[in-house]
Amino acid sequence: MLALAGGVASGASQAQAHPHVWITAASELIYAADGSITGVRHAWTFDDMFSTYALQGIETKTKGVYSREELEPLAKVNVENLKEFGFFTFAKADGKKQKFLEPVDYFLEYKDSALTLHFTLPLKVPVKPKQLALDVFDPAFFIDFKFEDKDPIRLVGAPASCQVQFQRPGEADVKKLTEEMVASGDNANYGAMYANKISVNCQ
Repeated sequence: MLALAGGVASGASQAQAHPHVWITAASELIYAADGSITGVRHAWTFDDMFSTYALQGIETKTKGVYSREELEPLAKVNVENLKEFGFFTFAKADGKKQKFLEPVDYFLEYKDSALTLHFTLPLKVPVKPKQLALDVFDPAFFIDFKFEDKDPIRLVGAPASCQVQFQRPGEADVKKLTEEMVASGDNANYGAMYANKISVNCQ
């Protein structure tokens, strides 16, 4: 059951016309003292239905209360399953693709009938670009990511010159991309139409 419950990404490899899991997200970009970006810290809150499903079979000391320790095995399975899909986090520094290391500081939190997965993705090599582009989405659109309305993206320890911009997927963009895909016959990256785009510009 843990393998199934933790398999938030288990169906993501299948082409889907609509999402089956909904995530409300908030992210932090972590900077070192020298101004280089070192990683991304995510907090992903799963929808009530998936949260209820994921908790099936987990034994707790107090009914309806799930401690971080009791949820630790499930958190481990979650991050292991997400690895296959690049954690749905795609970064470019000055146009060059960046790679992430294994996630650290991961844990699950249960609050208000929902599970939230917290984890940090360290960059393989810290970078100090003039422009950082970060996209968060599921290419297969099995999972729908919606960022928090308030403070969706935070810069932690960034130089004062760095400014962040956040673009949610818009209806006009989706319509344009849909038309392009129909024309090209390529629907392999359907979820890209719903990408959340984060950009940081540092002078």
